[in-house]
Amino acid sequence: MEEARINRCSSPSELRITDMRFVDLVGAPMHCTLVKIYTNQGITGVGEIRDFGSRIYGQTLKGRLLGENPCNVERLFRRIRQHAGPARQAGGVSGIEIALWDLAGKAYGVPVYQLLGGKYRDAIRMYCDAGVNNGGRMDGRRIGQILRGHAQRGGFTMVKAALSVENVQALHPEETVISAPLGLLERVQAQQNLHFNFISGRHPELSQDMGRFSERNAAYEGFALEMPYTFYRLTERGLDLYEQEVAAMREELGWEMPLAIDHIGRINLEDAGRLLRRLEKYNLSWVEDALPPYYVEEYKRLSQLSGVALATGEDLYGLEAFEPLCRERAVPIIHPDICSAGGIGEMKRIGDMAQRHHVAMIAHMCETPVAALATAHMGVATENFIACEFNAPDVPWWDDMVLGFGGPVIQNGFIAPNEKPGLGIDDLNDEVLSEHLLPGSGGVWDETSAWDREYSNDKLFS
Repeated sequence: MEEARINRCSSPSELRITDMRFVDLVGAPMHCTLVKIYTNQGITGVGEIRDFGSRIYGQTLKGRLLGENPCNVERLFRRIRQHAGPARQAGGVSGIEIALWDLAGKAYGVPVYQLLGGKYRDAIRMYCDAGVNNGGRMDGRRIGQILRGHAQRGGFTMVKAALSVENVQALHPEETVISAPLGLLERVQAQQNLHFNFISGRHPELSQDMGRFSERNAAYEGFALEMPYTFYRLTERGLDLYEQEVAAMREELGWEMPLAIDHIGRINLEDAGRLLRRLEKYNLSWVEDALPPYYVEEYKRLSQLSGVALATGEDLYGLEAFEPLCRERAVPIIHPDICSAGGIGEMKRIGDMAQRHHVAMIAHMCETPVAALATAHMGVATENFIACEFNAPDVPWWDDMVLGFGGPVIQNGFIAPNEKPGLGIDDLNDEVLSEHLLPGSGGVWDETSAWDREYSNDKLFS
């Protein structure tokens, strides 16, 4: 009788990884890569590689995980964590870690948040961006109108706008917003456009044209140049015009709606300080990634130059990368992406560490419902978690990628993880995925046996 009341769900101690496969999507809202881990008991776990990343970061790890019990999440994460770097380079490790948690939850029949220690809250708050399918002139007034519309339709109680000084210059070509060496702005803009055409799959023929690879690589290097070395300077008129666009956003949104600003442009610390002082009066929730996230001393200085809260961290990997920012209180908000930070368990550890230094955590998330649900399970289990980004309010098939959640993933501006095991979905919708494949990336869950034997002496000492 006692035995009959036990729900074994599976045989967790006998569970073994047998395969790992991938699918690349376009417009989901970005180029997004999903990973699926298969087992000897028929259950699968899903994870996600960072937007605009590469499946290669996950494929190389397959041979190191075959035959392992996915329920040993911590041990397997420690085995592969050294194979990740900053930003998109962490996507393979992070995506696999998410899939391992999904499998462990399914094996034991409990939601992932329960494996993390339980909930501080029942749902996580989502804040929305303007989306990815907007055309036409994106000035401050139109951005404000779009954000207001998304907030009203989706029940969002916080919003964020992307507005760079380069955008403002393009909006006012007759004005001098940015002072730069002649021709530099035009060259950087052309490089940026080419770079995104390559990584987004908009023009697949570019990836086949070997004659353009040197041009592509030059575009990458130009786009990757850090802010202090671009040698842009903001003019006083440029500051006026930027402030004018933010004022128009506030007129559309009102003063009650929390508003954050992202992508302020490739400007140096001194000009960022001048701009932030101009923006103090608009009661911004935060300004995001004004500098590279590893500029700890510079962030401390910038924080002292104005009263605008700063956030950064979407491109940092692992707890160790976040510790200096938090220990030095360089920013009041860290902003990790679960697909770069190291996955569910590592992001919770990052949040707990930040809380010890009285730093809040807000999540970056420009990916599919898989990353959103992974963030939600981590977020409900982490006390200093504030909100998560939603970058796809204008992608009508976003919810359709997952099966069995029981309704829209985001409801009235929140994600409430359900009581199903793992991440709370039955599977991914292969029919929908097949309609949105990244050109040239292959099919849905193509076999990856070529990576089965990939293995090396990875220990960190001799």
